[in-house]
Amino acid sequence: MDELARKRLWEDYTRAQSSELREKIILEYAQLVKIVAGRLVMYLGYNVEYEDLVSYGTFGLIDAIDKFDYRKGNKFETYASLRIRGAILDQIRKNDWIPRTVRQKQKQIDQVIKEIEEKTGHPATDDEIAVALGITADELLDWQSQMKATNIISLNEYMESGSEVANDSSEPGHFITPEEALEKDEMKQMLADALENLTDKEKKVVLLYYYEELTLKEISAVLEVTESRVSQLHTRALQKMREILGDYVGILAKI
Repeated sequence: MDELARKRLWEDYTRAQSSELREKIILEYAQLVKIVAGRLVMYLGYNVEYEDLVSYGTFGLIDAIDKFDYRKGNKFETYASLRIRGAILDQIRKNDWIPRTVRQKQKQIDQVIKEIEEKTGHPATDDEIAVALGITADELLDWQSQMKATNIISLNEYMESGSEVANDSSEPGHFITPEEALEKDEMKQMLADALENLTDKEKKVVLLYYYEELTLKEISAVLEVTESRVSQLHTRALQKMREILGDYVGILAKI
């Protein structure tokens, strides 16, 4: 369906919110659920099935359709993406998917970072964290890979508690979307600099995942490596990019 046809569909649904028109909108944006679910698979690992994420996200899409006010002139795709993402993470949280051991590792890392920074007066490095935990650098990387699920769920909780997605972008406190942030020249330059800090394979993973919107499985086929190797390259890339982007690295997780 082209943009004009979508516009007419929304106009018809706004005038008469029939179940038939609602179903047409759900079907029209079903692919959006698959895109969001595919991106989250990289963070949530292999303990959650992609099909389950799509199922959870569909409820978020329906919720977005029910709450979206087309008359305000905002972009539905951006609004719905965040609702879909939130619905998936909410369901995972309700199912208590994150293992207790992962939560314990998160607490250990947080405690060690606090102790190192209080002692040295500078941000804790990965080497310092690994030594304090009594593990190797590779083991710390594995821990951090597991932490990605807890980090992305924490981000979602933050958005819900203090930065709820606003349906009207003109309202104060409007959540700045990744698209809006990336329009800034300074941010574009920072992203370019961060990408230059990566190896060729790490750069390919970032570009294929965030810009070409390929799934973990598709990237593994392109690079001819295992899915677990793609996940490892992704984790290393984010670590390196964080050195340049700082807190802005979270933009990648939200795209």
